[in-house]
Amino acid sequence: MKVELKNTTKKLCVIGDPVLHSKSPVLQNAMISALGLDYIYLCQPIPRGEAGRWLSCAAYAGYAGFNATMPHKEELVPLMDWLDPLAEKCGAVNTICIKEGKYYGYNTDGEGFLRALADLGVEARGKQVLLLGSGGAAKAVSAALAEAGARVTIANRTVQKAEELCGMAPEQLSAAGFEIETLCKLAKGSEILVNCTSLGMEGTGRDFADLSFVDALPPGAAVCDAIYAPEETALLYRARQRGLPVMNGMGMLLYQAILALERFTGETINVEQARAAALAALKGEQ
Repeated sequence: MKVELKNTTKKLCVIGDPVLHSKSPVLQNAMISALGLDYIYLCQPIPRGEAGRWLSCAAYAGYAGFNATMPHKEELVPLMDWLDPLAEKCGAVNTICIKEGKYYGYNTDGEGFLRALADLGVEARGKQVLLLGSGGAAKAVSAALAEAGARVTIANRTVQKAEELCGMAPEQLSAAGFEIETLCKLAKGSEILVNCTSLGMEGTGRDFADLSFVDALPPGAAVCDAIYAPEETALLYRARQRGLPVMNGMGMLLYQAILALERFTGETINVEQARAAALAALKGEQ
């Protein structure tokens, strides 16, 4: 893929820790090229706790904006000059636009997840969901699912953090622990399982010690992982072996990237054109 760089080219990037595995530069640069936009998208590793320093550096270096992944989505929230309603509600941002020295925070993860879920042929409304984790992605996805009419149980090692998330929509969100017995019990009544933890993510060296809760899911339950590297986590492999419909994080990444590019550029993006370009670029990498 050829990426052109001119003196007028505006810079964008993704920050995270880890982040070198990120497919965002491939996706975004492919879409930018296909749509004829004068931008370039880079990858910038930023250690945990250093997002504040990065903000001033990004503004000084002339960045038009950036995306944030783990673990910066929550750390950046109090540093924003303005937040969109979903970002304010869930307390996490993944898209930051820099304009005239001010920082504008958005969250496109939730809508991106719902669009990917629709591609899987699953509607959230009326469904019972078991969501694992309480970080930035979990906040956005649980908020979006609640707004879509799902009932969500958020399971987390620190139950207090899960309980704090439930304050976003107390009538539709509930909290639980992360013990295997608890997960198995909850899985029996769940129609959708969503992993928003980093367990199984490439480069972390961490994974689920026990996946028996997947076996407790009812037939036909959808299993979704916010992780896209590796393409198939141990969680998704276990679910696929059971014949359950599965979805990794690539669809969510793709749709949130399209929504983010609209925020960065102020342009209305042709979704089909952008999606086709991004998927072709990913295929070319394989």
